Amino acid sequence: MADNVASLFRGTAAHSPSMAALARESDGVGPIDFCIPCNPYFPTPGMFDELAGRLREIITYYPSSADTITAELCALLQLPPSCVAMGNGSTELITWIDHLLVRESLAIPVPTFGRWTDQPMETGKRVDMFPLMESNGFALDPAQYIEFIRARGTRVAVICNPNNPDGGFLSRRAVVNFMDQLQDLDLIVIDESFLEFADAENDPSVVEEAVLRPNVIVLRSLGKNFGLHGIRFGYLVANPALAGKIRSMLPKWNLNSFAETVVFMLKEHGAEYMESLHLVRRDRLDMARQLSALPGLTVYPSQGNFLFVRLPVGAEGTVVRDRLLSEHRILVRECGNKIGSSSRFLRLVVRPETDVRRLVSGMEQVLYGSRRGAAVPELGTGTSYSSGTAAVDRLISETNGVGMPLAAQAAAMPSLPPAQTWPGPAPAQAPTGMPGLVPAPAPAAAMMPPQQQPAARMPAPAPPQQQPMPAVAQMPNVAQMPGVAQMQPAPQMQPAAQMMPQAPQMSAVAQMAQMAQAAQAQAQAQAQRQQAPIPAVAQAPSPAAQAQARSMQPPPQVPAMPAMAPAPAAGLGQTGMPGLRNRGLTAAQVRGRTEPEPAPAPQPTGWPAAGAMYNQVG
Repeated sequence: MADNVASLFRGTAAHSPSMAALARESDGVGPIDFCIPCNPYFPTPGMFDELAGRLREIITYYPSSADTITAELCALLQLPPSCVAMGNGSTELITWIDHLLVRESLAIPVPTFGRWTDQPMETGKRVDMFPLMESNGFALDPAQYIEFIRARGTRVAVICNPNNPDGGFLSRRAVVNFMDQLQDLDLIVIDESFLEFADAENDPSVVEEAVLRPNVIVLRSLGKNFGLHGIRFGYLVANPALAGKIRSMLPKWNLNSFAETVVFMLKEHGAEYMESLHLVRRDRLDMARQLSALPGLTVYPSQGNFLFVRLPVGAEGTVVRDRLLSEHRILVRECGNKIGSSSRFLRLVVRPETDVRRLVSGMEQVLYGSRRGAAVPELGTGTSYSSGTAAVDRLISETNGVGMPLAAQAAAMPSLPPAQTWPGPAPAQAPTGMPGLVPAPAPAAAMMPPQQQPAARMPAPAPPQQQPMPAVAQMPNVAQMPGVAQMQPAPQMQPAAQMMPQAPQMSAVAQMAQMAQAAQAQAQAQAQRQQAPIPAVAQAPSPAAQAQARSMQPPPQVPAMPAMAPAPAAGLGQTGMPGLRNRGLTAAQVRGRTEPEPAPAPQPTGWPAAGAMYNQVG
């Protein structure tokens, strides 16, 4: 089964295989779906029962014309039918937009929905792809995008808001300003297929602007927010001339009877629909919190009904995807076949909390489970990357928290005995925000026993004629170092080069801490015979140094040295921007906010209007 499923993914280009194809390869039972981005709370069970009861009627007879179904939808959304065109899924509308309105070139930020890049290229158009940078959290800068469009001379511009797969969001004001500055283009498309799930502001849609402007189309999907991808229906909003041009090319019965039945059911289920959006937003926050607790996993803020995550260093997305499917019956979207992304990234659809617990458990086992079969290799085993993945890894210090060791790294870093103490007051926190003084992962190899250290990294003994390193007492500004001002080294202390391995990457404070630790360990050697010795001492101190070390007495109330354990994973309850060490996403940041959460709006009644249909709840 696993080989067949892997071949299905390889044969789908920029998309995933259908659930029907996956079910056929797994004895008819599909996996838990974290791949297809639809609403898990709508339609309601009662609506499904009604559809099932009318199944014979629905599939036996022709549907009404597209004009009849469109008029009913417009009555719900309070939009003029002349400004709306309904299609057999939003991809049908993208196809007609390309054929009728894109003459020579189209610009689109990447990564994004695959049809916006593939469809124009299939018809010979030039596609100008504006890269969204991981170092900026995949956020779209409209000003830079406009400069790119002007430099390339592109005639059609597209923005997906929120963007798929990263969930990036632009405010309504930013989108309107973007349209204002590009009034001379042939066409601007704002793809709002996932906007129903956004809650960053109360009225994010620009449909009212599209109706009044000569070159703007707003595209919407119904399958995603209604949880009915299989029905294939979506719509666009534009001024009557643009909408009429698209509508004139569509077949009279391009919408099926299931689409008609659902559209005519909606007026009775507006409250349930709005509640479903509220539940998805709630689950998005909880799911982001649980995933952020996995070591080395980066979760990006999203306003869609999915989360874009980067796997830990060394993990290959296709391997993680295939093992989650074959070993845990969980389907995820690996994004290596998306332009502008790589296999280090997954898009995970928001699902109820019970399913999320199973996802997190499965990812823990696949990523870190048994070391022999874990997707994240142990420290020092070496990992080969593609050039694209290596480029992503170079940004890890800005986006994934330097010094936050993975579980595998922690396993290779031995902890010090509990009784070990600093020979002076507890050092102040390093300016970089990393708790403790010893930087990670540099000490991992330095603290290993000599027989386990790589030969290339073993410090060579200093030759007799070599000038020794200045003694600790002669180091400049030692008294000004945080946490070291009260240390009183012995007058004849041996050179630091003879007390510990050379580690030029370590800070001066960390070197002082290790030298003091080595001296204190000698003084307490008899009392701690049953405890593990301090590793990574390149050569034993001379007898004179031992005698001098014994004379050092720690001051009273010396705090215990913190164990070298993995730093706590970043969580959503902490403050700070995503990716900073030991800091995670706040709830507001996951929602895309920069200001406090607004008070909940009152419960709506009836079906919401088009301009305010998204955020009446939550």
